[in-house]
Amino acid sequence: MTIKVCIVIPVYNHERALPALLARLKPHGLPCLLVNDGSSPACGQVLRELAAAQGDWLSLLERPANGGKGAAVVDGFRQALARGFSHALQIDADGQHDTADIPAFLALARLYPDAMILGAPRYGADAPRSRVHGRRITNFWIRINTWSDAIADGMCGFRLYPLAAVERLLAGQRVASGMAFDIDIVVRLHWQGVAALNLPTAVRYPEDGVSHFRLLRDNALISATHARLFFGMLLRLPVLLFRRLR
Repeated sequence: MTIKVCIVIPVYNHERALPALLARLKPHGLPCLLVNDGSSPACGQVLRELAAAQGDWLSLLERPANGGKGAAVVDGFRQALARGFSHALQIDADGQHDTADIPAFLALARLYPDAMILGAPRYGADAPRSRVHGRRITNFWIRINTWSDAIADGMCGFRLYPLAAVERLLAGQRVASGMAFDIDIVVRLHWQGVAALNLPTAVRYPEDGVSHFRLLRDNALISATHARLFFGMLLRLPVLLFRRLR
């Protein structure tokens, strides 16, 4: 099947890491949409210069204020849909993901165009233990809220979405706007019946040392998201149990 893929990168003050990331992305030949999520004036200037200099493959969408990772990615998805793309490859701006795995994402998407292709992190020695432990807790709750082992990792910011399924989801539901977005959307797409394929991928920790994860605030928001999803799961329990038994 022919698919039309673009890259969507939510950006919030990652101007130091971004040029190196873009240099690794460009050889893959995919159009790329940067979403400036209310970054600093200095970061905004870098983004505008990059988009002007590389307009053959790079475009910039500017949000007027910081709305969180989820809000930026959703705006990117809406723009990708408006431009006629069938799939969006989401990747974080901090350079932690291995762009050499992009051909593997694309190959799976061609074989399974209706599935979401999810990065399943392989961590190195530089991974903070607190992050790795937090992932285990999150993935435990995802298994509960989906009644499934289909989703290997719910927080990896390197994944490929079928946009038709995303469009159906966004037409009827709101997804988390902040750091809990990756968890929220993947569970809701699973509820919607979208298959998940997991692709092992190496993760390194940020080149520019900028992390916008705030331990107390974001863990509280993630916990609240798990709680909302738990009650949503209870409403869908007969369907989820039927799928599991089948």
